[in-house]
Amino acid sequence: MPFDLAARLAARRAENLYRQRPLLESPQGPEVVVDGQPLLAFCNNDYLGLANHPQVIEAWREGAARWGVGGGASHLVIGHSGPHHALEEALAELTGRPRALLFTTGYMANLGAVTALVGQGDTVLEDRLNHASLIDGGLLSGARFNRYLHNDARSLAQRLEKAVGNTLVVTDGVFSMDGDVADLPALAREAKAKGAWLMVDDAHGFGTLGASGGGVVEHFGLSQEDVPVLVGTLGKAFGTAGAFVAGSEELIESLVQFARPYIYTTSQPPALACATLKSLELLRSEDWRREHLQRLIRQFRQGAEQIGLQLMDSFTPIQPILVGDAGRAMQLSRMLRERGLMVTAIRPPTVPAGGARLRVTLTAAHSEAQVQLLLEALAECFVQLGPEPSHA
Repeated sequence: MPFDLAARLAARRAENLYRQRPLLESPQGPEVVVDGQPLLAFCNNDYLGLANHPQVIEAWREGAARWGVGGGASHLVIGHSGPHHALEEALAELTGRPRALLFTTGYMANLGAVTALVGQGDTVLEDRLNHASLIDGGLLSGARFNRYLHNDARSLAQRLEKAVGNTLVVTDGVFSMDGDVADLPALAREAKAKGAWLMVDDAHGFGTLGASGGGVVEHFGLSQEDVPVLVGTLGKAFGTAGAFVAGSEELIESLVQFARPYIYTTSQPPALACATLKSLELLRSEDWRREHLQRLIRQFRQGAEQIGLQLMDSFTPIQPILVGDAGRAMQLSRMLRERGLMVTAIRPPTVPAGGARLRVTLTAAHSEAQVQLLLEALAECFVQLGPEPSHA
C-alpha cells in the first residue's frame, strides 16, 4: 500500500508529536473558553491586546457596511479597494519607506518576496531557525539555497564568499520559537559588504519593539539601505490578519509584477483593511501598551529565575521555558491546564529534537496579577513533575 497514512499518524502519536486543534469558543484575550473550559491563556500572539478591541471591531463593522465583506477579485483585476490603498500608505509611513504592499497572509508575503527576487543562478542564505514560510520560499525559488548558523554573522560571511548571482540574505527579526532578536546590524554589514540584499520578516517585532512600534529595524535604528526588504504580519500585534512587504518603489513594483502569491490571490476583505487602519492608529498612539507589556516581561523573567526555570535569551513577549523531552513538555502543559492555565507545548519538528518547550507569550491585555498566577502555577507544577529521568 503506497500511502500508509495510518502508520504515519500512529508513529507521530508514539513520539508525543501528534498535534490537535483546541477549539476556541470565545474572542481572543487573556480569559478564554477552550473546548468548553474557561482558561487563562498565555499562548496567543495578540501582543498589544487589539484583536478584540471595541474600536477595531467597530471599524470592521463600518467597513463592511461601506465596502461589503469580500475582496471580490485579485488586486490586479478589480480587488484593490480604497481601504487597501489607504492601509498600504499608512504601513509605508510606519516603516519610513516609499511603499508597502498588502498580502493576504504572512506565509504568502514571504513566499512571494523570496521567489520574486531570486531564482535559478542566484543564491538565498537563511538563518537555520527561520520560520517555515521563509524556508519554503527559499526552497521554492530555485536559487542555490543554504542555511547559516543561527544568528551568526561569521557563519553568514563564510557562505557569502561562495554565493553566486543575486544574493538574498533572509532572517526572522524576532525568532518565533526562541524569542531572541536577530543581530541585524552585523547581518546588514556582512550583506552590504558582498552586495547582497537583506530581507527581514519582523512578524513578532512590529508593535512590540521600537519607540513607535516600528519593530526590530526601528529598534536598531537601521535604514532601508541596511534592510531593503521588510516584511510584517498583521495577525499578531496589529490584532487583525494579513501581511505586508515594505521597501523601495522598484521593490514593490517588482513584487506586483512577479510575486505569484500576490498576483493570483483574491484580495483580503476591504473591511479587514479598515479594521487594521484603526489598530495601526492605536498601535502608534497608545504607547502604554508597549510599556505595560515590557513591565510584564520583566516580572515574568524575574519570577521564573527565582523558581529556577530554564528560560531562553529573550526580551520580547515570547518567553519559552526549555523542557527538552516532548513527553514532559506535554505533561507540563496538561498540568497547567488542570489548574486553569493554557500554555502550549512546542515540539519537534517546529523546534529541534530535544528542544521541546512551553512557549509563554505575554500581551498588553494581561495583568500583573495574572502573570503572578502563572508563576505560582509553574512553580507548583515543576515540583510535581520532578527532575528529568537520566538516560545514562
